[in-house]
Amino acid sequence: MLNIEALAIETPAMVFDQQRLENNLQSLLDLKQASGCKLLYSIKALSLSKVLQIALPYVDGFSVSSLFEARLARQIMAGKGEIHLTTPGLRENECDELSRLCTHISFNSLSQQERMEKDLQGVSLGLRVNPKMSFLDDERYDPCRLGSKLGIDIHQLERQVLNDDIEGLHCHNVFSVIDTVPLLRTVERLQRLLSKNAAQLKWINLGGGYLFPKIKKKQTFIQLVRQLRRDFDLDVYIEPGKAVVNDAGFMITKVIDCFVSDEKMLAILDSSVNHHPEIFEYQKSPDLYYPETGEKKVMLVGSSCLAGDIFGEYFFRKEPKIGDRIIFCNVGAYSLVKANRFNGYALPDVYWLDGNNHCDLISSDEYSYFLGYWRQLPYN
Repeated sequence: MLNIEALAIETPAMVFDQQRLENNLQSLLDLKQASGCKLLYSIKALSLSKVLQIALPYVDGFSVSSLFEARLARQIMAGKGEIHLTTPGLRENECDELSRLCTHISFNSLSQQERMEKDLQGVSLGLRVNPKMSFLDDERYDPCRLGSKLGIDIHQLERQVLNDDIEGLHCHNVFSVIDTVPLLRTVERLQRLLSKNAAQLKWINLGGGYLFPKIKKKQTFIQLVRQLRRDFDLDVYIEPGKAVVNDAGFMITKVIDCFVSDEKMLAILDSSVNHHPEIFEYQKSPDLYYPETGEKKVMLVGSSCLAGDIFGEYFFRKEPKIGDRIIFCNVGAYSLVKANRFNGYALPDVYWLDGNNHCDLISSDEYSYFLGYWRQLPYN
């Protein structure tokens, strides 16, 4: 096991392990080569330029959700590779620049298509489809929840003829799935729409949400992609994000206080759930890098004034003491991209651990950044 604890770094910190990142990318590349699919990294999971640069040799391009992400992707790729965008937040005043930056844009609604199609020139256009198939119990994750804002109802698309300019379909309806059953059922649901429009469709994007490196029965996916390519003469895309970066990320914190409250032992950390907001958003506890099975029950809590700033309750062999390090793992995705400076606390330092176990500081938050964001211009 990698000895993260031995790294001589200040806390709080996020550490990204290049070897784990490359292992995930290699696994995805093997899947790509075996199936013939095309691979996009969804940069919304983690937008670090270093991640994008390392991903370049493995991927066909990047998946983006905004103008800023598209600019970053294009800058990293230096004009080479594909950029696919779909978002409910497409803005008319950005269409001209997005046309220059992106190779593929999928409309999230028919209203979006009607208003902006004429402004997107030189781009392969698609539609995001809501297949009306839910595979999640928690509707906060579910793109197919009732009243979903994500995609066009498949029943509506089946009842009409697609505009001649539409060349592709985009479908993303799962979250953190480690088997192929939802994908098989979703593609089966799309068959009618694909068959009806086979003459004009050139590609299908099966979206993200699948943790492909952890899926054991990869042959099922390989056969599915081959069948889609054979039956409909389509390019088949996948756009993993979390699958690429999640297990490559570690959050290192330090205990700065300990006390008992209502018979519960609390350990205050020098970090906060605001450094990984999904902990609070979805009320989930991150994994410890060194899991323990002791009898000492301790609530690990952040140092902000938010009452719900709680990482979770954990069991230790010995109760943590002030100065001890607590290391969380599998926090590479949707942490830095959502992190905030609530209470004026600095964002975590960001370290990069290369293949030779050499750790470099690549980003450190400064008071000047905080001041620059909030400064008031003087009155005239």
